[in-house]
Formats: sequence, structure tokens, C-alpha cells
Amino acid sequence: MSYAVAVSLVFRMRLFPMSRAAWMTIPNLVTLVRVALTPFILLELAHGHYLAGGWLFGGAAATDILDGWLARHFAETSKAGQYLDPVADKFLLSSIYVGLALGGAVPVYVVIIIFARDLWILVLSGIALRFTGFRDLQPSQAGKLSTFAQVMAVAAICAGRAYEITDFTRIGNALLWVVVALAFLSGAGYTLRGIKWMRLRGRSGPDTVDLRVRSE
Repeated sequence: MSYAVAVSLVFRMRLFPMSRAAWMTIPNLVTLVRVALTPFILLELAHGHYLAGGWLFGGAAATDILDGWLARHFAETSKAGQYLDPVADKFLLSSIYVGLALGGAVPVYVVIIIFARDLWILVLSGIALRFTGFRDLQPSQAGKLSTFAQVMAVAAICAGRAYEITDFTRIGNALLWVVVALAFLSGAGYTLRGIKWMRLRGRSGPDTVDLRVRSE
């Protein structure tokens, strides 16, 4: 799930605060485990410990699957989980790239591009939520592919460096170019979506615009 969705959910949480009991479900506790693991993953990767960092990343990724399964299987889906899960995912992935950059495994400019793209989406989402009626903040196909490419690049780079497999390292480095390209593509897509909505709003008025405008 994208930063835009996370911003939307946090905005709603401020409007409709929840009790502590609403947060204390088993799936949410599993999600908090992912949050707790993240600083340790960052530190391991920053010190060049790719084997430990990679396996910790795998464990954290497993909690992402587990919390969703628990929520569905035991009917413990909650609004709190909708807020927490995307924020935990972004916190994890962003921290991993910071750790890889600090450890010299990923060029700093790649991390800057990723963060710039995410920051731009946050700005667009905040403006939309604060000043417009636009609420179509679901991730685009390019946004989903960007996240997938980031995860695959991390897995390949960690595996290549941990087990000294040159082919994996090359694949990871190649995927970083895909990550950069998709960062620009998805960022442009979200921008065009907002421009398209504003044009429709100008023509039809705010009460008649279809809020499901997509740029995918």
C-alpha cells in the first residue's frame, strides 16, 4: 500500500480517534513486531552484515503476510490495522534502503530518488486531503510495480553480498535502475492524476466530478 493511502488513513484517524482496545488485536501486534525489527535491520545492513540483515528482512516480510492472514482468518480486521500496516511497510522498506546506502551496497542517489518520490506523493496527498474533495488515493499500477521492484532489488543485493553470488548482485544492481525508472514514472502518474482531476473539476464543478479518476 502506498504513502498516499497511508496519509489518507492517518487523516481519517485524526478525525475519528479510536480507543486503545481497537488497536490491541493479534494482527496489529504482529505488525508492531515488524516495526520493532526495522531498526535492527537498518543497523545490520549499515554495518555490512547482509546475511543477518537479509534474514531479518525475510522475517519482517513474513509478519506482513501473517498479520493479513490472521486478520482475515480470525475476523480481526480493524481500522487501526488499516492505518498501521501501510505505515509499517513504508517504514521497513525506507529504512532498508537507508541501511544499504550507509553500508555502501546501494548508491546514495537511488535512495534520494526513492525518498523524493515518496515525499512528492505525500505532498500531493496532503494537498488533496486538505484543500480538495479528491479521495482516489489508491496506488497506481506503476506505484505497485515500484514497490515490488524495490523489494526484489533488496532481496537480490542482500543474497548476492551475503553468499558472494555475483549473478545475484548484478541482478540487484540492474533492478535498481528499474526502481529509479518506476519512481519517476509513478511520481509522474500521480501528478497527472491530480492535474486531470483538477481539469475535470474546473469544467464540471466540484459536485459533479467523478472522484475515481485514474492515471494507470
